[in-house]
Amino acid sequence: MAGRVLAGLWQEQASSWWDLRTPEEEAFWTRYGEGLGARLGLGVEQAAQVLAAFPYERYLRPVEGAREVLAGLRARGLRIGVLSNTLPSIDRTLRALGLDDLVDVAVASCTVGAHKPEARAFTSALERLGLPAGAVLFVDDRPENVEAARALGMRAVQIDLCGRVPGALHRLRDVLAVVDGPVPA
Repeated sequence: MAGRVLAGLWQEQASSWWDLRTPEEEAFWTRYGEGLGARLGLGVEQAAQVLAAFPYERYLRPVEGAREVLAGLRARGLRIGVLSNTLPSIDRTLRALGLDDLVDVAVASCTVGAHKPEARAFTSALERLGLPAGAVLFVDDRPENVEAARALGMRAVQIDLCGRVPGALHRLRDVLAVVDGPVPA
């Protein structure tokens, strides 16, 4: 039962981190824990124990082929960065997914005070990567983020793993072909 309640509460509150513009995420988890406790009839301490036993990373799965694609990019001598509109604990997430050793720079946009598609999110990631925009291939599932990256001078492609968006990449491993060849406009 706790798992269903956790999943339901996450679906309701997951987007509330969107307003987070700081590296501090404790307030988000405090509110989440309070909601969990209320739904399960638990006290604050008991709710905290449930959250500790069932951290959100436990429910995440990497995209099929993610490790192989990142290793392929690394084998090509490329620096790998992740820019995500997520909670500040992105390093913890990558570690839980078993991908942290293949990522050079991970930026949770809230830690820079801006989310994609805001330019500051991208420029901060570029600074941390130590690369100019023109040296970066940016891959994202949201067209507004792809357009924002292009506006800053990055090569950018949209990915749609559901296969619904014409012209988008439909498999993560297709990123390797894009790296090896011209990037579609």
